[in-house]
Amino acid sequence: MQLRQSRPRRSVLYVPASSEKALAKIGSLACDAVIIDLEDAVAPEQKEEARERLRSILAEKSRPRCETIIRINALSSEWGTEDLLAARACKPDAILLPKIDGPGDIHDADDALDETDAPASLRLWAMIETPRAVLNIGAIAELGRDMASRLDCFVAGTNDLVKDTGVAATPDRRYLMSWLMQIVLAARAGGLDVLDGVSNDFRDLEAFRKECREAASMGFDGKTLIHPAQIDIANAVFAPTAEARAEALAILEAFARPENAGKGVIALDGRMVERLHLAQAEKLLAKAREIEETGS
Repeated sequence: MQLRQSRPRRSVLYVPASSEKALAKIGSLACDAVIIDLEDAVAPEQKEEARERLRSILAEKSRPRCETIIRINALSSEWGTEDLLAARACKPDAILLPKIDGPGDIHDADDALDETDAPASLRLWAMIETPRAVLNIGAIAELGRDMASRLDCFVAGTNDLVKDTGVAATPDRRYLMSWLMQIVLAARAGGLDVLDGVSNDFRDLEAFRKECREAASMGFDGKTLIHPAQIDIANAVFAPTAEARAEALAILEAFARPENAGKGVIALDGRMVERLHLAQAEKLLAKAREIEETGS
């Protein structure tokens, strides 16, 4: 069975497949991942040209070093099948499915990839951006427990949720919060990573920083971005702090002492620490190591 690969996804930048200039910059950016977009960022008359540009940029000699995801158009659309075939041929790390409504959309994409003999390492990400997706979020997330489904990550599509529901897009996102928390909870139940939606005003970096901090506190692994200016802030906010790393290391060292062997609960600095805290500490330190290996 193909094991799910753990990798940092603090900063995930959307790049239009129709923009040669934007694509040329990918290799010099410090984001953890890029989503090369064939969907919303590409006008209908540019779809075929965008696919050709995609094939060129992901040629073996020029492909980005960071994790690379391709967002296709929905399989039910007139462009979906050609997008999927083009994406499959480019050998990305994952394909991002937009406008999913339920588990069937994941199954359809998985079946289509199986029919092309796509390797198990080619994963699927899912945009959670429709009311039906939010209502069906538990059933969709359950697919994360089945590695054969290829599902690896949820991406919150906050702009589409605002559009489809009519809620007010306030700066504090108060009317979206309950849905965002449902997405995080479901992702964790399915063992999936989960990314927050974009912040539309890329010039207001302080507002972006605040949104990142809130998203990190809510449990998101990272944030999707629309501009390179947002990368450094996302990388910093979603990385474990020095204090958190020190605390995690202290927990590991405490449980490693001979007198604590086999104990489920120990005392550390005046508080009780359980083995669930040990697991959290191990996960945090593993993430910190992964980030160090990326050099960002």
